[in-house]
Parts: sequence; C-alpha cells; structure tokens
Amino acid sequence: MEDPGWEPRRLAAVSAVLPEGVTPPGTRGRILEAGLSVFAEAGFAGGSIRQIAGVVGINSATLYAHYPSKSHVLAELVRVGHQELHSRLAEALAGAGDRATGQLAALVRAQVLVHADYPLLAVVTNDELHALSPELAAPALELRSRCRRMLLDVLELGVKDSDFALPDILMAAGAIGAMGLRVAYWFGPDQPYTREQVADGYAEFALRLAGAH
Repeated sequence: MEDPGWEPRRLAAVSAVLPEGVTPPGTRGRILEAGLSVFAEAGFAGGSIRQIAGVVGINSATLYAHYPSKSHVLAELVRVGHQELHSRLAEALAGAGDRATGQLAALVRAQVLVHADYPLLAVVTNDELHALSPELAAPALELRSRCRRMLLDVLELGVKDSDFALPDILMAAGAIGAMGLRVAYWFGPDQPYTREQVADGYAEFALRLAGAH
C-alpha cells in the first residue's frame, strides 16, 4: 500500500476556520480567527498581539479593548473548541439509541468529524492549553471533563450490559479519546479519505477496542 504521507498541521495549507454558533460575532470573532491563524503558524509563545491585530487590520489598542491579553485570546479559542466538541457529542449521544454500541460509535464519529472540520482549532486547543493559567483554562477544562464523562458513561453501560469486554474502562477511555484527537494532525485534503470515511473507520476501531460483541 502506498503511503500518502502527511504534513505537520502547523505547516499545512488549511484555513483558520472557527465554528458558527459558539464563536463571538463581529470584531471579537475576527480577532479569534486571526489569533488562530497566528498561533497555528507560530505557536502561542511565538505569536504576538501586534501580529494578530495586523491580520485583523486594527491596531493593538483596539484589540485590547476586546481581549485584555494574548492569553485571553487563546483562552477564548480553547473554550470555543471545547464548546463545539461538547455540543456535537451531546447531540450525537441524544440520537444514538439505548445500546452502548450505538452510543460509542456516535460519540467517536462526532469527535472525529469535529477534528476533521476544524483541524487548526483542534491543534491549537490541545497544543497550547498548557500556556493558560488555571483560571483562564477552567471553562474549557470543565467542558473537557463533561465530554470525558459522556464516554465513560457509555463504556460503563456497555460493560454492565455485556456489550463490551473491557479490563480497564479508564484506560480504554483514554485510548479512544486520544485516537480521535489525533485526526486533526494528519487528516486533510491531501489524504485519500473523506471525513465520513475516517469517522466510520474510527468508530469501528473504537468498537473493536472496546471488545464489542
């Protein structure tokens, strides 16, 4: 099989797109799009307020009227990323039926699709979260905890109903969650798969990992 190869997401030609509905409108939203572009290219430490303001076409003083610091721009990006993930997971779970197998497949598909749709946001969210203070990271970490709880509940249900054969639920949750998260780092228009094919494939991988009957 020929390996199509992949490029590190920071260097890939992918647009800095943010999800509708959870992204602030107007100038605040444009600042976030610019911040995403700058942080994806240079990282949080390498990007500057001046660079972000330049992309938007405003001066630094105007930017500070919307966000008090560079950290606040990153914190809002991280929150937006986690809010979109949480919303998609909750929606997928609500329509997945009562069996754990269907619920797990739905959660994994939703996670993969959000990482395929917003790869730069996913990469910046996960790679730069460490740069935030505990206070600024708290809203996103709360959303992340809720997302993890959804997965744990589904795995616990599957074990209880004998749909899954898992020796360690916590370890399985970590493996399944990390598997979907990495999609943002390799999937793109240069790959020989559609987003739906990747989502379906990862859902099958997750069911096998869970020992689904």
